[in-house]
Amino acid sequence: MPDKHSHNATKLAEQIAQSFQANDLQKALSLCQQLNQQYDTFHHGWYLASVLMSRVHNHKDALLAIEKAISLYLSDKYTLQKLQCHIAKGNTTLAKQLCEQWQDATFTDANLHHQLGDIYNGFSLYQQALSEFEKAIVLDSSNAVLYFNKGTIQRYLGDMPGAKISYDKAIALNPADYESYASRSNLERQTPGSNNVEQLKSVIAHVSKVNDNSLPVPNVYYALAKELEDIGQYDESFKILQQGSERKRRQMQYSIKTDIDIIDAITQVYSANIFDGSIKGCERDDAIFILGMPRTGTTLVERILSSHSAVSSAGELNNFSLEMMAQVKEKGLSPSSRLNLIEKTTTLDFEKLGQRYLESVVSARDNKPHFIDKLPFNYLYVGLIHLALPNAKIINLQRHPMASCYSVYKQLFKDAYPFSYNLPELAQYYVAYHRLMDHWNTVLPGIIHTVAYEDVVADTEGQAKELVDHCGLEWQQQCIRFHENQQASTTASAAQVRRPVYNSSLNQWRHYYQYLQPVKSILQQAGINTD
Repeated sequence: MPDKHSHNATKLAEQIAQSFQANDLQKALSLCQQLNQQYDTFHHGWYLASVLMSRVHNHKDALLAIEKAISLYLSDKYTLQKLQCHIAKGNTTLAKQLCEQWQDATFTDANLHHQLGDIYNGFSLYQQALSEFEKAIVLDSSNAVLYFNKGTIQRYLGDMPGAKISYDKAIALNPADYESYASRSNLERQTPGSNNVEQLKSVIAHVSKVNDNSLPVPNVYYALAKELEDIGQYDESFKILQQGSERKRRQMQYSIKTDIDIIDAITQVYSANIFDGSIKGCERDDAIFILGMPRTGTTLVERILSSHSAVSSAGELNNFSLEMMAQVKEKGLSPSSRLNLIEKTTTLDFEKLGQRYLESVVSARDNKPHFIDKLPFNYLYVGLIHLALPNAKIINLQRHPMASCYSVYKQLFKDAYPFSYNLPELAQYYVAYHRLMDHWNTVLPGIIHTVAYEDVVADTEGQAKELVDHCGLEWQQQCIRFHENQQASTTASAAQVRRPVYNSSLNQWRHYYQYLQPVKSILQQAGINTD
């Protein structure tokens, strides 16, 4: 039935949409309150209220608003919004159950398939997500975002040729889709006879005139640097990489001192006496934490272990830190600063923290006895992890310090590792990380299984057997056939882990020896061997 509300209600709704699009959320919220007070049965107003409340992270009221809209008028659009609200509130089990009703959905609106695809993606249900993006493309074949999202899911699932076609289509539809250029370049190793170098140079010539630091322009620089490296043009590659990293660094407000102060505070607060056995943790042994500096082989080790029949990968989870912060809030600890927060975490109920962490990952893992949490910077929480889950396995990846720093420097991260876009800052952070891992090994002797990436490359089977043994598991030969593992990979190494172990990247940094001198100098001053 068509709505029979006054022209004024529709006009107010249009004003709310305009304010929302202009990112004037305060005005939009005020207008929405006015709309819903005056026209209580205007269902679209309650839908708008739910969307706005979600945007300002008021998920409780967002859910109430969409339930009100649905009570007035049932539609797929409203039901999907309700599903989004449950996800935002952390009701993941219920949200997954609600998802099941959409398995064979055939909407007439491409945007609804797009939203459902995003939801499936968030639940790591990648085949379902791919299906939804394909349905959306049938309805709207001119939307570059749909092709980008399809390509990303194809990359996760190991379909690199399909992903390339999708990224090419996204770029053709939107030449300013800079992220697609970078994603496409990382799908495979480029060759002198097959690459995108000239196209990328042309894009950079155009975007170099853009002064808007909010644009994701650095993606194109990183893409070109990667392709130039692939075809052996090392000097030009590094110069382009520097230009891209400088652009990225200008987009950020970041102080390396803050990160170093936090690491130093962790070493002071979590001293040996806190690990004297007096703190009771959750005794379950489900979890395997793989951590270390990014780009050090954490994904490779994850694939080796997740090829075992008793182990699955839950991906890179931030659940541990989220559960830690939830308990801090619940206990009313009210830290005055990040440094003060570190001190207050020693008063947590670590047994409850371990239990709640394991409960929080149920939707991200399957029913195998063990799961992997592969968030690299969990190295910050090694002490807390051991107190909360004393039987969890902790594996730290190491790599040649210069190789590690270069590999981090040449990777454009989405929302993490702000220290990685300036060579001196990167080196200073590496020194602090190195100091922290030395500390954990001192106060927790024998707890951390340290693996050198170079050793895994040189003796994959031997290292794999040690990893499996460390996790208390029986050896299975498929662990060294990890490249045949069909499980999705969402990391920057998604393409590499589809191939057998290769050693071509071990000494890649040496091509840039002269450019990496600032890193070498800082590492050597800290007593770290760079030979």
